[in-house]
Amino acid sequence: MARTIQSLERAAAMLRLLAGGERRLGLSEIASSLDLAKGTAHGILRTLQREGFVEQDTASGRYQLGAELLRLGNSYLDVHELRARALVWADDLARSSGESVYLGVLHQQGVLIVHHVFRPDDSRQVLEVGAMQPLHSTALGKVLSAYDPVARAEAAEARREAFTPRTVTGLDAFEKVLDLTRARGWGADVEETWEGVASVAAPIHDRRRMPVGAVGVTGAVERVCAAGELRAELVAAVRDCARAVSRDLGASRF
Repeated sequence: MARTIQSLERAAAMLRLLAGGERRLGLSEIASSLDLAKGTAHGILRTLQREGFVEQDTASGRYQLGAELLRLGNSYLDVHELRARALVWADDLARSSGESVYLGVLHQQGVLIVHHVFRPDDSRQVLEVGAMQPLHSTALGKVLSAYDPVARAEAAEARREAFTPRTVTGLDAFEKVLDLTRARGWGADVEETWEGVASVAAPIHDRRRMPVGAVGVTGAVERVCAAGELRAELVAAVRDCARAVSRDLGASRF
């Protein structure tokens, strides 16, 4: 059995203790409840406070949960609500397009795949939920970078690797791609990340009109494109799917 890290276990127990009370707790109460020396408890509290997970009332010196936990919790809920709202629409898109459908969100300078619907045929496919895709070359990544300032900054600051001869790596050229993505409302990747593969994606917004993710289809170039361009009906289907999920999330304009 793998060994656990005692300090992390104590920090987790401390957060649970603070979450379970209806009032702020003092150092002595926390140390006593967790059977810790005051010095040990104080050191953990100071670390949690520095990271924003715990706050200390200046008047009483007592501790309570911090705003960073709320931010992380909201992020968790946002992703799960996004996925829940997108399930039916993503299935419909896969059925109508005949291609794989991906739902992605910004995570650690990349695109985290939070939902994947297989292409509706009998081919062997690998579930890619939890996989990471680059921001600068994929359709999902371009959409997130075009609509989310945080994603744009991360894509601009990161090393933009040339996966194929078609990959856009220069910053000026990349900014022009984002301008085009915003202008037409969807992003494209035609053999920029993988040879022989093309994708189209569109942004999903929430009730605050904030971009919370992107949905797209991916498939072989010969199926997704026609005469060298992405199939218009496929682009329309992806945009319709993104609008439907946005409406379910409470967005009235997007």
